[in-house]
Amino acid sequence: MANTVIIGAQWGDEGKGKIVDMLSARSQVIVRFQGGNNAGHTIKVGNEETILHLVPSGILHPGALCLVGNGVVLDPEVFLRETEELAARGVDVSPGRLAISKKAHLILPYHKSLDKAREAKRAGHKIGTTGRGIGPCYEDKAARVGLRAGDLADPDLVRAKVRHALLEKNVLLRELYKFEALDPDAVSDGLLALAPRLLPYVQDTDARLHAAMEAGADVLFEGAQGIHLDIDHGTYPFVTSSNTVAGNAAAGSAVAPSALERVVGVIKAYTTRVGSGPFPTELLDDAGSYLRTNGHEFGATTGRPRRCGWFDAVVARESVRLNGITDLALTKLDVLQNLPVLRICVAYELDGKTLDYLPQEEGALGRVTPVYEEVPGFEEDISGCRDFAELPDTVRAYVERLEELTGARMSFISVGPGREQTIER
Repeated sequence: MANTVIIGAQWGDEGKGKIVDMLSARSQVIVRFQGGNNAGHTIKVGNEETILHLVPSGILHPGALCLVGNGVVLDPEVFLRETEELAARGVDVSPGRLAISKKAHLILPYHKSLDKAREAKRAGHKIGTTGRGIGPCYEDKAARVGLRAGDLADPDLVRAKVRHALLEKNVLLRELYKFEALDPDAVSDGLLALAPRLLPYVQDTDARLHAAMEAGADVLFEGAQGIHLDIDHGTYPFVTSSNTVAGNAAAGSAVAPSALERVVGVIKAYTTRVGSGPFPTELLDDAGSYLRTNGHEFGATTGRPRRCGWFDAVVARESVRLNGITDLALTKLDVLQNLPVLRICVAYELDGKTLDYLPQEEGALGRVTPVYEEVPGFEEDISGCRDFAELPDTVRAYVERLEELTGARMSFISVGPGREQTIER
């Protein structure tokens, strides 16, 4: 297995956790390269379900080295709580196999306060943030005033950075947003109280990763969210605060782009989106409700119901182009069972023109009309199929049509939530 990047090819929630879990079994190193605890990767093993927010999904495979890269923004409390919960279940989360980059930026209480205050202020123009401080933390990183994991070893530096940050942020919280100001000493004390537990994990992950690669290890680079939430290439401003594209796996993990040999895009057999933003194929009828109920479409991190719609091949084609996707992993195909007709969006109409690509102007995607192609649905239970040839003719035809429209091979087809319910071609 080559060094592989796994990304979500829609708006997130595509089922990356399951595919990462499957490919982690063939990898010696798993690196999370962007995002924060606004993402939740769900893995089902037998009757036990695990939802991971910061710890790389490979942690469930004994012996795998799991690294949190420099491109991640990390909430110390969430990370420690997650490791404690895993340890209580017998999962090895020792610093020998789980490490955080010294260069990863830390999410602090004032980041979360600002996130919530701004979203409340937007009233009818909400972006749909999770309120976990992700965006404000990335802002501090870009403004070169952020606090990094490696700083925890220097208490005086921590106190100085927190004090400097709150000079500005308390004015915003108190005067503009009418939120309670934060005490810099209390914030510093709380963070430094966590430092003894967190610092063993804070390591030179660059050196560990490069040493493993030089020894011939296969590396899996795990992304969060979806491509169309990318800060540059997504449906701006309804996006996340980091680059979710495959190319960022290099910058967010400290490896050369030439090290990235394979790109797997995870994509649902239909489309979902959480939060605000344009969604051309969204279904507000019984079919949408059926997909939400049958697909258990509720956010792993927030519990919010996901908006559901038909498969959008225009979105998928853009993902293939932006990321150089070599393989697609199609998830939740079984959810479509008992729908008499399946619709596929093959193009858009906008201002009298037919488009086979996403318009770039802000707000334009919210004005398009999807152009649909209809194919027969299926009634058969496919959850027990383990080979592509075992799928009913109508299901195989649907998959093959998606391949034609996206320009990429469906190398993995998920027919259920379990580890074993995946067809590999």
